[in-house]
Amino acid sequence: MDADIRERIFEPYFTTKKVWEGTGMIGLAVVLGIIKNHGGAISVDSEPGKGTAFHIFLPKFTGFDATRQPGPDQARTGGKERILFVDDEAILANLGKTQLETLGYTVTAALNSREALDLFRAAPRAFDLVITDMTMPGLTGKELAGELMAIRPNIPIILCTGFSEQINERIAKDIGIRGFLMKPYTRGNLNTAIRKVLAGANSSPSISP
Repeated sequence: MDADIRERIFEPYFTTKKVWEGTGMIGLAVVLGIIKNHGGAISVDSEPGKGTAFHIFLPKFTGFDATRQPGPDQARTGGKERILFVDDEAILANLGKTQLETLGYTVTAALNSREALDLFRAAPRAFDLVITDMTMPGLTGKELAGELMAIRPNIPIILCTGFSEQINERIAKDIGIRGFLMKPYTRGNLNTAIRKVLAGANSSPSISP
């Protein structure tokens, strides 16, 4: 990639693709956020026609602080529920699936909203929760949520987004989406939202902070 593109690749929603060619717009911004949350850094070397290399630097692990009390982001207690995880970026879908499986959940990953809708329509009771990205080709996460709730009105849904003028916490709550998370988020953030949403599945919809 050339220098102009290289300087902008970590900007949320920057892309060299045309709109109809897919998104792929927020993955590197999310990666950067995760690395910074861990006190690290990332650099990139790229030459047009030759290739690109990313270098990730993370602090040396020196062991756990036994005196530190775990907070919400450190929660490791998951569950056994069945989750449909939807993200059109394969790396994020696979990462989310792996993270949730380490917490004990059974996870099915879908790489686009149409695939997710087909899976859900075929077996509406096969999932206890749906977690979906907002910005995707075809149906957005908001539109997907509407389709899923038309099939099963009480299905708990968590909507994840980096930035969108089409959705915010209040709009999500008003249309029946129970959880709302801003990217980038940690595994602990996500698990806390999952437990909160599932705990309130039989009561009024709520929004996770």
